Amino acid sequence: MKVRYSYLPQQFEDCEDLWQDLRNFVATGDFTLGEPLTRFEESFAKLIGTKYAIGVNSGTDAIKLSLKALNIGPGDEVITAANTFVATVGPICELGATPVFVDCNDTFCMDTALIEEKITKKTKAFLPVHYTGYMTDMRVMNQISEKYKIPVIEDACQSILGAIDGKNAGTWGKTGAFSLHPLKNINVWSDGGVIVTDDTELYKTLRLLRNHGFENRDTVVMMGCNSRLDTIQAVVGNWILPQAKSISDKRIGNAKYLDNGLQKINEISIPPRPEDFRLVFHLYIVFAEDRDGLLKYCLEKGISAKIHYPIPIYKQTALNYLGYKDGDFPVTDAHVKKIITFPCDQHLKQDQLDYIINTVASYYESK
Repeated sequence: MKVRYSYLPQQFEDCEDLWQDLRNFVATGDFTLGEPLTRFEESFAKLIGTKYAIGVNSGTDAIKLSLKALNIGPGDEVITAANTFVATVGPICELGATPVFVDCNDTFCMDTALIEEKITKKTKAFLPVHYTGYMTDMRVMNQISEKYKIPVIEDACQSILGAIDGKNAGTWGKTGAFSLHPLKNINVWSDGGVIVTDDTELYKTLRLLRNHGFENRDTVVMMGCNSRLDTIQAVVGNWILPQAKSISDKRIGNAKYLDNGLQKINEISIPPRPEDFRLVFHLYIVFAEDRDGLLKYCLEKGISAKIHYPIPIYKQTALNYLGYKDGDFPVTDAHVKKIITFPCDQHLKQDQLDYIINTVASYYESK
């Protein structure tokens, strides 16, 4: 049996109605900031629970423009997670600011108990990462934000419809940044991103920044960039957005099924599953003894297991100038040796989930 990682062929296997939507759209010639984008932004804001949504080129740009709108730049520091994907940190560096890393806990998100010791006079923003479909504890994060009067930008790229106490990812900070990349839970056919906010002035600024700073066709009121969400991708987004809840629910169900099977294996540890959090499992990650051996065995048996990520962002060559060293983030370092990711998407069948569980069990039984 094969258990693939990418589910894209199945995601868009039955989409003749989408093709018709695209044919109808092409006939309009409404290719830039058109009606489908406006409709997508309104629907996305309603789905997340914010006043506004702004479609942009990518999740990376959603973070970058959020930082830029808050005037983050050279000499500033932004506190973020030590175990995130590069797209969280790249925008900080691109704007000339300095990322300051905080270790994670076993939810893979920033340990909020470690944040305050990282704050300096140069700290201008917090950038918590809702990693793998978990969420940083935003109840504590916002208390810290209020105490120090430092704004929060949520990197919610991996956690669409994740929630704490029923309050969605992206609704806790000044802005929330989402990705529509093809491998995200809610995806389009290329790169894409969305910024959500309840702040009217920030919304106006972000709309300007994503379109060269144009107030109208002939007037530029601030220097922005070209980061419009492609309107063709908005058409795709309008097609898939009504499926968002069912996609999340199916992933949650698959994760629970895997949890129930894998937790019976002594060499596997399941991360915490806090009841007041809605975890949406962009990635399904567990801790495994002899992880490298298990990974090799699963790949040989046709299971596309992966490691997210084998090299923490703070150890990447591009960030050597920050001066971090081994041992600075012990939990992140410990995770790197044990984490393994298994497929968990909404298209998997029960026999495939059983195959994952049985394959993991057989590896340890054979030792």
